[in-house]
This record gives sequence, C-alpha cells and structure tokens, in this order.
Amino acid sequence: MQAYVYKSQRKADTYLYLAARDDFACLPEPVRAQLGPLKFVLEVALTPERKLAQADPAVVRANLAAQGFHLQFPPTMLDPMTEDWGTDA
Repeated sequence: MQAYVYKSQRKADTYLYLAARDDFACLPEPVRAQLGPLKFVLEVALTPERKLAQADPAVVRANLAAQGFHLQFPPTMLDPMTEDWGTDA
C-alpha cells in the first residue's frame, strides 16, 4: 500500500498520511482547517515489514483503508519531574 505524507505548516510535528496523493476530499473540514497549509514530504510503501519512526504501520494502513487518511501527532512530552528516579534513601 502506498501512502503520501504531508506536513502541517500550522501544527508542529503533525503529519497527514493519505491513501491517494493530494486527495484532501477525504478529510473532514474541521480537521483540514486545523492543519492549515500542507507540504508534501514523502511517498512511502507501507508493507507489513515497514517500520515507521513514530507510528504503528498496521494502524496507519488500517486508517488509510477505512477512511483514506491517518493523522500523526507529535509525541507527548513527559514531565521529567514525574518519572521514577529511584529512591534517595
């Protein structure tokens, strides 16, 4: 399965995967409006063996097949002060 990846110019580190190049008609209008201008960055073959840096390829393929698009949001930042640093005792 081919995927076409676009970067949101308004939302940092937010990417849109489409099943068909430039097929923005599958996006709900509120989503399209929030993403703002999009820049094409990559065409990729999503095979079962393919690894993606920040997304599960099986989820991406399922979303592309079901709705024609997949949104990849930036990774969540964890507060380093909430991590378990062990005991100080």
